Amino acid sequence: MKIEEVVSTNFIDDFIKEDMAPGGRTEGMQVHTRFPPEPNGYPHIGHAKAIFVNFGTAERFGGICNLRMDDTNPVKEDVEYVEAIKEDIHWLGYDWGDRLFYGSDFFEEMYKGAEELIEKGLAYVCELTQEQMREMRGDLNTPARSPYRDRPKEESLDLFRRMRAGEFEDGKMTLRAKIDLASGNFNMRDPVLYRINHTPHHRTGDKWCIYPMYDYAHPFEDAMECITHSLCSLEFEDHRPFYDWVVQNVTLPSKPRQIEFARLGINNTVMSKRKLRALVEGNYVDGWDDPRMPTLRGLRRRGYTPQSIRNFSERNGVSKVNSMVEYAFLEYCLREDLNLNARRVMGVLDPVKLVITNYPEDQSESLTVENNPNKPEDGEREVTFSREVWIEREDFLPEPVPKYKRLFPGGPECRLKGAYLIKCTGFETDSQGNVTEIHAEYDPDSRGGDPADGRKVKGATLHWVDAENALDAEVRLYDNLFSVENPDEGNFLDYLNEASLQVLTGCKLESSLKDAAPGESFQFMRQGYFCVDSKDSKPGALVFNRSVKLKDSFKPGK
Repeated sequence: MKIEEVVSTNFIDDFIKEDMAPGGRTEGMQVHTRFPPEPNGYPHIGHAKAIFVNFGTAERFGGICNLRMDDTNPVKEDVEYVEAIKEDIHWLGYDWGDRLFYGSDFFEEMYKGAEELIEKGLAYVCELTQEQMREMRGDLNTPARSPYRDRPKEESLDLFRRMRAGEFEDGKMTLRAKIDLASGNFNMRDPVLYRINHTPHHRTGDKWCIYPMYDYAHPFEDAMECITHSLCSLEFEDHRPFYDWVVQNVTLPSKPRQIEFARLGINNTVMSKRKLRALVEGNYVDGWDDPRMPTLRGLRRRGYTPQSIRNFSERNGVSKVNSMVEYAFLEYCLREDLNLNARRVMGVLDPVKLVITNYPEDQSESLTVENNPNKPEDGEREVTFSREVWIEREDFLPEPVPKYKRLFPGGPECRLKGAYLIKCTGFETDSQGNVTEIHAEYDPDSRGGDPADGRKVKGATLHWVDAENALDAEVRLYDNLFSVENPDEGNFLDYLNEASLQVLTGCKLESSLKDAAPGESFQFMRQGYFCVDSKDSKPGALVFNRSVKLKDSFKPGK
């Protein structure tokens, strides 16, 4: 691909085109990026943006993107998370081919690189504890200190090798880079390269008891994989000088360039892995895949589609300034995608029986209805209609309020969607005064919901389900997990929304849904978009999750 043919969509593209141009830093090379998650939790919507940026940038330039599990910290990493990350990236529609790497693949090379730095006089073994290191860190007017900084390199090399051999307990020593204790960038004040940690690693077992810090491992891994452009979130901007220092001072096969972009922030949620883990481990949610969670696994279970998340990531753009995005925009992107692709069906969430008294008692008929007006190729389906149907309880009032256009005794004619015009004639109640049955008469000449004489109908169009063939189902209605826009301010657990989940039982669905597959999405007419729960739904015991409501006041650019 000719670089000049690539249309720049953001500042990252501009930097890459500059590097790939004649005389540029990577002239003649293939654009090579990577997505490097730490396998200590499930990917969330914020990671989706990073996935989109790294894989999408490589695609745009005809390049390639690696997947790298950054497993340099054995304490909270697990194979479970590795598999979840791989599955979620594939679900979004991206692939890394045979280029799956682990940070632990390069442990031996990282160790040799650290020895090289010691031999060059650019690293030393320090015996300060973490607390002592903080105390001696200094401030903008005071340099940091370490009494071990001038330790002879032969002594540091011997101690570092003994650290690897397991002679010292956790926290006894660290290996530090020797850069500038007076630097205004505290990341350059002799940062730690290695620490002692006797925790077994999920891939290397007990082979190692010293592990590299991320700031050292990150540029090392990029260089070993011959990454041309290391696209990182904005918090790594102040770490870039150390990234470049490692690349320049260790013998490595390539010299990647780090470029930072703003992370994705969304209101009414949290995206810290620590906080998400606290929600799971504290049983505040039903696991990492709870449909209220911002994890990709949770969003998928709720009914979000890969295309909606990719559209969301693309439309938010790539910026150098952190910002907060409205959750309503994520919902807008889902609603837009499902409107084009989801099949329309009828489902009654709060059912009350409607008896059409002048309809023959033993008669039943089939009606043809359209599956999706936006996709004629999806065809039509048959629904049955008979004397008794289920309608929404809110579609009837014994005594109407002003401008009420649904059913009430003596009220206007209403349409039963795709069936007939009806007029309410009465109702029945139980001993507590609750409506148990509504009576109506239908116009036999209005099949399809339109009168043969073309008269104008003032009442509303109502959805319904044939009582004779209705399916019982549980429906779960979801709202924001947190009751405030920014739960990160303060103790986030104090802001949990007690109304974030409402479970409805005894809902009535049309019979065409009996074979609905787990994860399949539908529009329930007048209700919203729903999907079959992939975890709890079973044949004969259907469970649907509401993905998003039908309409919202949010408009892009508002």
